Amino acid sequence: MRLGGRVAVITGAGGGIGRGLAVALASRGCALALVDRNAAGLAESAALAAGVQISSHKLDVTDRAACLALPDAVLAEHGRIDLLVNNAGVAIGGTFEQVDESDFDWLMEVNFHAVVRLTRAFLPHLKASDVGRIVNISSLFGLIAPPGQTAYSAAKFAVRGFSESLRRELGEAGSTVGVTVVHPGGVRTDIARNARPPRHASNEEAMLMASERERFQKFLRMDPAQAGEIIARAIEGEKPRVLVGGDAKFAALIERLAPVGYWNILKRSMA
Repeated sequence: MRLGGRVAVITGAGGGIGRGLAVALASRGCALALVDRNAAGLAESAALAAGVQISSHKLDVTDRAACLALPDAVLAEHGRIDLLVNNAGVAIGGTFEQVDESDFDWLMEVNFHAVVRLTRAFLPHLKASDVGRIVNISSLFGLIAPPGQTAYSAAKFAVRGFSESLRRELGEAGSTVGVTVVHPGGVRTDIARNARPPRHASNEEAMLMASERERFQKFLRMDPAQAGEIIARAIEGEKPRVLVGGDAKFAALIERLAPVGYWNILKRSMA
């Protein structure tokens, strides 16, 4: 897929992987429609990706009406849409019993339902392109499911399953739209540090979770710019699945070798 002259829509573009990918696509001559609820982050990403046509769209992906209106807003600015990157995501700390039902639902709304909603909204326009592509950002936790990540893993496994089934449906229908699912490992973003704490956690539980977040943050080593380059190259190669980082590749291998007992192996490795 030649990216020069294309138009890409990227959600969660105000920082992290979204920003890294925006810069990588812009360096290839791809115009950008950057989407995020953080206006300041959008402005910074747009400045870093300068050199191509860029539009910024302040939007919360849980706003259904705004999501449905987004394709028309992008078309008004760019005239075409070739690439949709569903990257926006959030995290919640705590076990299943600690996480409030409304918080669990909120995470699913952002990390999964918004992916489905935006895919449905943009798919007719992607089909109008000679070569369209949907890129859904899952996670390392869409390959493995550690304790304390019931909501996040549920959403990211759902993104993976949705992406794989949709890819096969479009392929069997003879569509020119492809689907790439991305599983980033430890990319240096703020998603863990910004994870929403459980509403009803005790002071002791809250302190323990804060300590765990900081410990987990140490495993996030890859620069988002490097992750963006890896994903951009995968889009160019029309790859159906991308493992970003050695940790994601290692975890995927161990999960295949020990689909039930992989966590005990990985836990020893991390220690």
